[in-house]
Amino acid sequence: MSNDEMSEQAAAFDAIGEKYDEVFADKRAQVEATRWLAERLTAGDRVLDVGCGSGVPTAKLLTEAGFSVHGIDISTEMLRLAQRNAPGAHFEQVDVMSFSPEPGSFGGATAFFSLLMLRKSEIPAALRKIVHALRPGGYLALAMVEGDYDYLELPFLGHPIRVSAYPQAELEVVLRDAGLEILGSEVVTFPVGDHVERQFYYRCRVAAGA
Repeated sequence: MSNDEMSEQAAAFDAIGEKYDEVFADKRAQVEATRWLAERLTAGDRVLDVGCGSGVPTAKLLTEAGFSVHGIDISTEMLRLAQRNAPGAHFEQVDVMSFSPEPGSFGGATAFFSLLMLRKSEIPAALRKIVHALRPGGYLALAMVEGDYDYLELPFLGHPIRVSAYPQAELEVVLRDAGLEILGSEVVTFPVGDHVERQFYYRCRVAAGA
């Protein structure tokens, strides 16, 4: 993603702001996936929240559970909301491709609907970066949408954004090739306008030898 493209994506979410949580108020599947992650972490673990958005529910839940959360996002407005909603977390304005964490410095990570903002050519590298940031056997909870398109421009809450999506079988190959073991998955249907979106929630662990 070029700097101009990143700026365009960030501007869209700056404009959307609090409207995102108003429209997507039902985040039960994300809450469940976050709790699954929390149950597998050690007290005080560091957790990386990739594309933290407004901090609700993930960063808020994890900080309240006693974990040290480091959230990253490209949107200034989303980070402002995140700091308000999860004041105990640390947030940084950076995209995942530029983020340079210390190897093995996190016990767990989340990436809920954030990697789909990248080109398909970038997603495997982003996943490998997350795996590299996790300690051996660390856990990742992530969500993507079903589809078969690469950086397609779509309207989203009145603003154009670009997103990528995989068919489920192809996505699972990408996850495994990045060094992740898939421990479980869930498909959630979500009404979006005049169609129903299929969302994939994955519960993963860093594979041995990754």
